Amino acid sequence: MAESVVLDPVDLHILRLLQNDARTTYRDLAAQVGVAASTCLDRVARLRRAGVILGHQLRLDPARLGRGLQALLSVQLRPHRREIVGPFVERIRALPESLAVFHLAGPDDYLVHVAVADTADLQRLVLDEFTSRREVARVETRLIFQRWDCGPVLPPGAAVPAPRSGPGTQSHAQSRID
Repeated sequence: MAESVVLDPVDLHILRLLQNDARTTYRDLAAQVGVAASTCLDRVARLRRAGVILGHQLRLDPARLGRGLQALLSVQLRPHRREIVGPFVERIRALPESLAVFHLAGPDDYLVHVAVADTADLQRLVLDEFTSRREVARVETRLIFQRWDCGPVLPPGAAVPAPRSGPGTQSHAQSRID
């Protein structure tokens, strides 16, 4: 298990802002956090070295790429042994329809998030790539109607820093004039 890293409020604020928009410039990030740009750059570099920041990802809209139907496939393997698990995971990860694969505890061994063109494509995927495999004992399909992103991911007990108000930012405070 990875060792936890101690983060102060400035680190937490930087992480929250970068999770909302990883393309934020260091100058803009520093202004929002209230530190010098060089300090911000040093903090982000330290968070990368510590393994807190793993990288940046480009998020694509599967529907705009012809994959408008998403589903979660609960997969049970039999037998669930190491020599079967490795090749199974490699094959499923290589499928262009696979968005994420989760190894689980409980009655199902894997949860696979997929994006396909339509129900016929989903049926083809399940029959050709999952149930046709000898080690797959069962597949249960759940369609995804809607998805909401959550976050930011912060350490347990960490308060989410409130947005700063000031030049270039919107204040959530209300003022009263009598």
